[in-house]
Amino acid sequence: MSPAIPPPAGSLFKTLLVLLPLLCVLAVRGEELPTAVRQTLAEWQSRKFGLMMHWGPYSQWGVIESWSICSEDEPWCSRNGVPYNDYVAAYEKLPTSFNPQRFRPEKWAAAAKAAGMRYVVFTTKHHDGFCMFDSPGTTYKITDPSCPFATNPRADVTQAIFDAFRKDDFMIGAYFSKPDWHSPDYWAPEWAAPDRNVNYDPAKHPERWQKFKDYTYAQIKALMSRYGRIDILWLDGGWVRPQSTITDEVRSWAGMKPWDQDIDMPRIAAMARGHQPGVLIVDRTVQGPFENYRTPEQQVPDQPLDYPWETCMTMGDQWSFKATDRCKPARQLIHLLIEIVAKGGNFLLNIGPEPTGEWADEAYARLEEIGAWMGVNGEAIYGSHPLPPFRKGKICYTQGGDGTRYAFYLADEGEHEPPAELLLPALSAGPGTKVTLLGYGPGLRWQAVKEGIRVNIPQELRAGMPCAYAWTFTIH
Repeated sequence: MSPAIPPPAGSLFKTLLVLLPLLCVLAVRGEELPTAVRQTLAEWQSRKFGLMMHWGPYSQWGVIESWSICSEDEPWCSRNGVPYNDYVAAYEKLPTSFNPQRFRPEKWAAAAKAAGMRYVVFTTKHHDGFCMFDSPGTTYKITDPSCPFATNPRADVTQAIFDAFRKDDFMIGAYFSKPDWHSPDYWAPEWAAPDRNVNYDPAKHPERWQKFKDYTYAQIKALMSRYGRIDILWLDGGWVRPQSTITDEVRSWAGMKPWDQDIDMPRIAAMARGHQPGVLIVDRTVQGPFENYRTPEQQVPDQPLDYPWETCMTMGDQWSFKATDRCKPARQLIHLLIEIVAKGGNFLLNIGPEPTGEWADEAYARLEEIGAWMGVNGEAIYGSHPLPPFRKGKICYTQGGDGTRYAFYLADEGEHEPPAELLLPALSAGPGTKVTLLGYGPGLRWQAVKEGIRVNIPQELRAGMPCAYAWTFTIH
């Protein structure tokens, strides 16, 4: 049978499956990560499905996070004809009306847990510099008296979110923007800020750049030392990087000048792991020792990657709340999860909270549908590993730590049952092999053929499938 995957046999195979993520990490990095970090990475890889949230005063306007204050000719920076200075002045006042009285992080955590999510990454500070935590060194934060929510017992929303999700056994991730457009030491007021980058040459003004580095360090130190266990430090703003790492590809999306925006990641990493020994550091797009996993944005790679990765993607069209945004259908989200996991990645799905502190009803509905599917099929997702050929047509594959092979049938829109006879291509089976369907007790009749395994699905099963959108066959 060609190409055929032999059935698992023996403890050596199982051991290799367990060690594969760690071996992959070491091979990619070319160096051994600290033991605590390797353990966190292996745990993170096993969890597969996470929640991301972009939230801040910008949610009141329904704009694309804080990008509209960036003076670039890009659609996500649009100000709809409002003069730039007038727009920024109004934007800077948004915290004075930000009062999310419906903020209940326990409700979010419960919904995410029911959906099968097992880690969370929250935006503690976006590029505008507004802090959703009690940051040192600035008044531009949700706990400042100028923000009406500051009197709320949960004014430090980062603390409240991390505590609520941690109680439900989530791994905790802190998104943090390296650039800070509010800081006078990043966008200095005496010069115009023509783009997303620092608006002065750090080499000409080393004292000013050092002040910005120290400010950034202090903010991250607060997150690492005051907010309980943190598993992931998720750093955005990949244009803030050493000059030696700037390539033509980086210039193509960051418009960078030949300036060194080195914020001293070795110093930050040492401090972070001094407080959080196992923390993963994700210095996005800056490949090297401080990018412990990579984060393809709004896309799924065509093929499995040879390093740890997660697809980060919006449930709707944009990262932060927009009243007219519409969530992707549950079928699409479930298929994305399956395909990502089949290729060895994690799926970080973003929901933008409303300015009131709630999620849209549609977001809860999608999570409920995903949760119903995960309740039946979760064993083929969590702790699984890629299984060649990963995907063939409408079939995706994973393999469990015990050697069980899983084949997901991705249903077309409007397809409520699989065909009576289904080919699972490129799989082999021998005497003693058992084929079942998750959510259905009896074994299924099957036949080994040249192309793979042909499975017969009885009519009584087809008439009452255990879930919608995709069905998982087990081969063991």
